[in-house]
Amino acid sequence: MISPEELRKALSDSDSRVHLLDVRWALGDPDGPQHYLEGHIPGAVFVDLETELAAPPSPAHGRHPLPSPEHLQRCARSWGLRADEPTVVYDATGGMSAARAWWLLRWAGMRDVRILDGGLPAWQRVGGALATGSEPDPVPGDVVVTPGNMPVVQADEVAEWSGALLDARAGERYRGQVEPIDPRAGHIPGAVSVPTSENLTAEGMFKSAEQLRERFSGLSARPVAVYCGSGVTAAHQIAALSVAGVPAALYPGSWSQWSSDPERPVATALD
Repeated sequence: MISPEELRKALSDSDSRVHLLDVRWALGDPDGPQHYLEGHIPGAVFVDLETELAAPPSPAHGRHPLPSPEHLQRCARSWGLRADEPTVVYDATGGMSAARAWWLLRWAGMRDVRILDGGLPAWQRVGGALATGSEPDPVPGDVVVTPGNMPVVQADEVAEWSGALLDARAGERYRGQVEPIDPRAGHIPGAVSVPTSENLTAEGMFKSAEQLRERFSGLSARPVAVYCGSGVTAAHQIAALSVAGVPAALYPGSWSQWSSDPERPVATALD
């Protein structure tokens, strides 16, 4: 994480070179680019989660499959990223979508990537300036993507998972009471419900390391894997687990992939 105050200080330092990525996205809200034009942190580049942080959707791979390393490298260079310069990602929803960029860039081998704690609302609360309209195209970067630096598990591994499997979706989706978008309602058998929203305070900031360690107590001695609807908010869970000192693997296909395969078993709260 990086706090808004720390980011303001870094941006005011003439010797620092911080790359800012605006990753505003949410289910049912396709207007991220417009939100960016209406107000963003000066110098930020808008990143399209659907087309730049994911491969095309399919029932076989889920709604937001991981992009190919080649595609991610082209996009990262177009954002101006360089391996030896820090990157900060943000959104306006407590890091729920920005964490996808954080996770992917860490997976790709970039070490200095941080989430702006509290996102754009927190930035504005400390008096951070906003810019409107478009920004000049950044100077192309030279980052080289080397995938595999964050752990990943696939559906067959999840089916035989012997550690803790965390379902990061809202509790009612886990229980199978509602399913607004994917083919079947319920959860992967053996998974436990740990909604991502509970990683945050009422102000949309990440809870303290102590609070998150308490939340995830009992997991440090077990392998941990996380899934959500399509592998986006699960990255937020992995970020919170990282703050708590617990490493975790991402199941990228998540429920959107699992529920599309009629051969995969489904559990509900009634089972």
